[in-house]
Amino acid sequence: MLGLRTTIYKVGDIQKATEWYTKAFETPPYFNEPYYVGFNIGGYELGLQPEENPTTDKIESVVSYWGVDKIKEVYDRLIQIGATAHEKPYNVGGELMTATVKDPFGNIIGLIYNPYFKI
Repeated sequence: MLGLRTTIYKVGDIQKATEWYTKAFETPPYFNEPYYVGFNIGGYELGLQPEENPTTDKIESVVSYWGVDKIKEVYDRLIQIGATAHEKPYNVGGELMTATVKDPFGNIIGLIYNPYFKI
């Protein structure tokens, strides 16, 4: 195992999702095709793929957490641009904090402030 490389979010409207994720992560895609959109987020790939049967009612079995420095600010900004609150920022021990939101397409986006983990 070499470590995490890509997190994929399935979306009903890949064009709208590309616009939303560009705004949410403040990064344009490096790869943009109708079948896949890829973003380089701090050296990790965030990918969008179109769904065959679009739904916003998604299974919550796996959550990828994106590292942030100011979790409350990022959480609030994502809500302001159309995400839905899922789990408000909370302390999970020491200085470690996590939160989750749902994107407009039903996917869970995890946020983590972890000053103990360095890349």
